[in-house]
Amino acid sequence: MTTAAVLTGYALLTGTAAPYLLARARWPHRAPAAAITAWLGLAATFVVSGALACYHLLLTGPHVHDGLVGLLTACGLVTGGPTRGTPPTPGDLAAVLLPAVLVLLPALCLTRISWRAHRTRRRQRDMLALVGTPSPRYGATIVEHGVPAVYCLPGRAPRIVVTSGALQALSDEQLRAVLAHEDAHIKGRHHLVHAAVAAFARSFPGLPLARLAKEQTALLLEMAADDRALRGHPREALAAAMYEVAAGQTPHLAMGAGGSGSLIRMRRVLDPPPKPRRATTPAIALASAAAPLLPLLIACGPLP
Repeated sequence: MTTAAVLTGYALLTGTAAPYLLARARWPHRAPAAAITAWLGLAATFVVSGALACYHLLLTGPHVHDGLVGLLTACGLVTGGPTRGTPPTPGDLAAVLLPAVLVLLPALCLTRISWRAHRTRRRQRDMLALVGTPSPRYGATIVEHGVPAVYCLPGRAPRIVVTSGALQALSDEQLRAVLAHEDAHIKGRHHLVHAAVAAFARSFPGLPLARLAKEQTALLLEMAADDRALRGHPREALAAAMYEVAAGQTPHLAMGAGGSGSLIRMRRVLDPPPKPRRATTPAIALASAAAPLLPLLIACGPLP
């Protein structure tokens, strides 16, 4: 029961308290890529610790002393582990099935979201082939529309779309800066992070971690793309381009330069926060990877 209480507390901590602390912290805007890793690590930690907590709360019979490996062996899912020769009870089987559902639910949601996104983007690309004009100069598709907008359709056969209004409103330098932002989305495969967070939010509606992770990662992905664009373009050019295209609407599942938190991002571009130390990003990545492993180490060993 001690292990069950520890795992339950760990799941509650990562699902309720930790996301508020991370959302209010200042360092994520200084290191958006590392912060995205931290949010994904929290989501993985919640799933792992929640599944293992369910397992230990439902576990009955003599398998309680054999740990997770012992029960899986008794259920015929693992060979070579400890077993006491007692067949699994219905409670034992539930202790395996319920955690499995908890783990598989986000995976099934991710599969469904990814498939729908693929079909939607394919239809959008087909429409662009009819109404858009390829521009080899910019590596983008030009669409006649008076409102300035620049966005990308990520995934297979990605496209960057520029409206005619954006061509008129932006200078060449500003346009190339915002195109670099969209290219960063495509090369960084940011749509996969969007899909993973959306699947987690749909799997656990009402959970603070699910809500805040979806909100914060949307902003952090835009900041990460801003940072990539700033490697080769002036801050003033990118900020001016973001201002011009801020009102432009993007199709569903597209990623636009005037996206989440435009005002916050413009301030950050023009007045950049101090850069994090070199060891910050590896340390956060290591902590994010270790967080889901801790409940596994607790659960896989024999219980007292």
